[in-house]
Amino acid sequence: MANSILIVDDEAGIRQSLASVLRDEGYSVAAVNSGEDCLGATEKQDYDLILLDVWLPGIDGLETLRRLNESKRAPLVVMISGHGNIETAVRATKLGAFDFIEKPLSLEKTLVAVRNALEQVRLEAENRRLRNELEQHHQLLGESVPMKSLRQLIAITAPTNGRVLIYGESGTGKELVARALHAQSQRARMPFVEVNCAAIPEELIESELFGHIKGSFTGATDDKTGKFHKADGGTLFLDEVGDMSLKTQAKVLRVLEEQRFEPVGSQKATEVDVRVLAATNKKLDEEIGKGAFREDLFYRLNVIPLHLPPLRERTEDIPILALHFLAEFSAAYGRPARELGQAALEVMMQYPWPGNVRELRNVVERLVIMCPDTRIEPQHLPPELYRGAARSPQQAFATLAEARHAYEREIVLRKLEENQWNMTRTAAALGLERSHLYRKMRALGISAEEPSPAGPVS
Repeated sequence: MANSILIVDDEAGIRQSLASVLRDEGYSVAAVNSGEDCLGATEKQDYDLILLDVWLPGIDGLETLRRLNESKRAPLVVMISGHGNIETAVRATKLGAFDFIEKPLSLEKTLVAVRNALEQVRLEAENRRLRNELEQHHQLLGESVPMKSLRQLIAITAPTNGRVLIYGESGTGKELVARALHAQSQRARMPFVEVNCAAIPEELIESELFGHIKGSFTGATDDKTGKFHKADGGTLFLDEVGDMSLKTQAKVLRVLEEQRFEPVGSQKATEVDVRVLAATNKKLDEEIGKGAFREDLFYRLNVIPLHLPPLRERTEDIPILALHFLAEFSAAYGRPARELGQAALEVMMQYPWPGNVRELRNVVERLVIMCPDTRIEPQHLPPELYRGAARSPQQAFATLAEARHAYEREIVLRKLEENQWNMTRTAAALGLERSHLYRKMRALGISAEEPSPAGPVS
């Protein structure tokens, strides 16, 4: 679809010549001769760009620009003036004009200004789209009481600079809480920087956090900017902070107290303004008792504690999460939309989910990839789900046929795994002919090829 441009100029010759040139370039063009008509036109239609003359009858271009920027969707504006001066250009820029071009108009300069402005429009639209996708990907889903309470606490806590310590088992979504706190804070437009303290070797974590200067240690061939510096003005998220060494804890404590640090190998302090959020799956009071975590650092981080419940304590959220992930992965892999049968959902709700939301997400991704049917039933679920679910089969399956189908599928899958998907050995282990095994696998919805395990999902 062609970009739309509105020309606002009281000279008919300029309106006509500009409109003709821009239409030849493939743009959709409209033209009016006053600021009042410009404001009226933008109420009826959104324009990607407005070429606005400064000197107009009635309200002038600068006043028109001011009023345009008060609208909900302020368009991008390039000012045009036959009496250009620095003062006018500065005023136009302060009022939000993207560019300022002078009469007599140079065709080449005008087209460059238009292309630059529309590229800015495209980039802003792409940025909005990516931000929306990111927000959807990092939603804190769930309508259980613990999740509603958690969202309320985030809304209260986020606008402050108070440090937050997020508690939760692995896979519960501690990073999502940290991102929600950042997104709803006054620092939302500044960087969100994450450090996984458990994933970085002890000998490198100081360099990762504080940076280093060239030659400060073997392998330091260039200067490196640390995470604290990258997060300046924004938020630093220390994930799994309980795995940080005592030596590094002491240095982090100093930064929290002074808001400054020295890169490795440097004697020059760097000042920063960083809000620190931390998360752990450990009981830090027990770590303190064992001498593995500094008590003074704990009190610096634990200003506002937030507890993220495990999935087994909010089973009513499982349908919401499962359907969300089904839609997400069906779209991502270009597969038909999947339905989740009630019997399969009951199995999923009885399973304890030791890996929490991350495990649920991985299971749903596997189902979207591997399930041959559009409706997911118990027999399609990984064997470990109904092995770990409630023992009473009548709670998981509506009929005896469903239960028999599911357990046959479990046995066949287990034997396939035990025999590394060798069909001859698996058939022998099950007491079947090889051809009968293939028919049985088709009937149970098992692919004849060994499935590739889903990669880790954070």
